Amino acid sequence: MKRKGKYYLLAAFAALAVTVCVGGYSAWQYFWGGAVARDAVVLVPTGSDFDRLTDSLRRSGALRNVRKFVRIARIRGLDETVRPGRYKLDAGMTYAALIDRLKQGLQAPVRVTFNNVRTLDRLAGSVGRRLETDSATLARALLSDSTARAYGYAPQTFIGMFIPNTYEMYWNSSADDFIRRMKKESDRFWKKRDAKLARTGLSRDGAMTLASIVYEETKRKDEMPVVAGVYINRLKRGMPLQADPTVKFAVGDFSIKRVLHTHLAVDSPYNTYKYPGLPSGPICMPSIAAIDAVLDYADHDYLYFCAKDDLSGAHNFAKTLSEHNRNAAAYVRALNRLKIK
Repeated sequence: MKRKGKYYLLAAFAALAVTVCVGGYSAWQYFWGGAVARDAVVLVPTGSDFDRLTDSLRRSGALRNVRKFVRIARIRGLDETVRPGRYKLDAGMTYAALIDRLKQGLQAPVRVTFNNVRTLDRLAGSVGRRLETDSATLARALLSDSTARAYGYAPQTFIGMFIPNTYEMYWNSSADDFIRRMKKESDRFWKKRDAKLARTGLSRDGAMTLASIVYEETKRKDEMPVVAGVYINRLKRGMPLQADPTVKFAVGDFSIKRVLHTHLAVDSPYNTYKYPGLPSGPICMPSIAAIDAVLDYADHDYLYFCAKDDLSGAHNFAKTLSEHNRNAAAYVRALNRLKIK
């Protein structure tokens, strides 16, 4: 009888162990089972509450069981700590892992790329498509004179603080966050180049302004240092730059094919035919290649250059005005043949 009772007791313990194991496994599966069916990206706007977060997850179509997510999320306190941002959902993530990612605000950054930008409002339009902040809000911040001065720039030179490149940043970065980040990137960029800058005799603003002219003159990287050298030579000699792109900027029309006498007559500090030295600020956002071309400008005796008459986009360089005039006349004849106005 005692032995039989012992067997009953062991059977009871075995049954209890199985129950505990099954229950434990079920609990483990509940929290640590697969929650995400496929890769997805979810945007959680600033000011979102738990209901809006849940709605964003539901609309992504990536969750296996939204109700189960809600129950576990409430148990783990996510309903009290909703952090805005852009979140990557990985296929196979558990409920616990997903909730921890959202609760800790472990965002997936976005890549923000900008180049070929002429004005700050166009920069706002480009960046605003990648971040939560809208283009209008960003434009107001970028075009504010007080913003430029707060970062140590005049309104005319502020565009020179933005170095065209690809940057990783958080989707919910505000306009102020973006501008502060660009200031840090600019400082980092110039810290590596200040030694070369000294060779030019220019300030950072001056180098950016000259680089913007070089960039508008040619997109050929092999020519950029030569073009930069021409302008450096003219600056050193006190000659006006006579840069056509600055006149186009002053007129407000970069589509001009021929700069005419009527264009040269415009009274603007950006008209480098009328006023010597560099204009008030950059006429566009120059490429890094153009900036480096100014810092590594070619050392030569050229004072003039003109587009070649084959209209290839390449240039002829000249040391004397008479030589330049011959090159210019050949270019004009080429335009006339094609009836380009």
